[in-house]
Amino acid sequence: MKTRKFLAAAILALGFGLTSFAQKTVMVGGAAMYPNKNIIENAVNSKDHTTLVAAVKAAGLVETLQGKGPFTVFAPTNEAFSKLPAGTVETLLKPENIRSLQTILTYHVVAGKMNSSDIAKAIKAGKGKASLKTVSGGTLTAWMDGKDLYISDESGNKAKITISDVNQSNGVIHVVDAVLLPKM
Repeated sequence: MKTRKFLAAAILALGFGLTSFAQKTVMVGGAAMYPNKNIIENAVNSKDHTTLVAAVKAAGLVETLQGKGPFTVFAPTNEAFSKLPAGTVETLLKPENIRSLQTILTYHVVAGKMNSSDIAKAIKAGKGKASLKTVSGGTLTAWMDGKDLYISDESGNKAKITISDVNQSNGVIHVVDAVLLPKM
């Protein structure tokens, strides 16, 4: 009887262990992104996302993105931020511009967890386009060019998803090559 209980417990533990291994660790910005850590715990280690992390801190959104979620985050790289007009990032990081910064950052976040396959299914169901409601209240449009996923903002600017399905304990990150801007 003890052996049977031990085996049942071992099999159950193995089953739970395999679940966590099913989500792979992805490298982003030279750092491993662990699926058992939250969005902030992983993002702070990416050399490609130092501007985004600084902006999240300045906007007071750290606690939110450490929360339960789940969230889908379209995470612009440092290079994406550098494409903005000179002085834009510095201006947004000033305390008097916190509301604008919060709006821009939450425009990159969709409630719920949408892996690339979920986004592709939504695009197919939408006959080539999928509307994604952002946490800021805006809308992003997802579409595909060949096998590449893109996200467009309300002004028609586009961002390519360069690294998809970076699973987190509270959602998923998709790395994008441009900053998406809401109508303000």
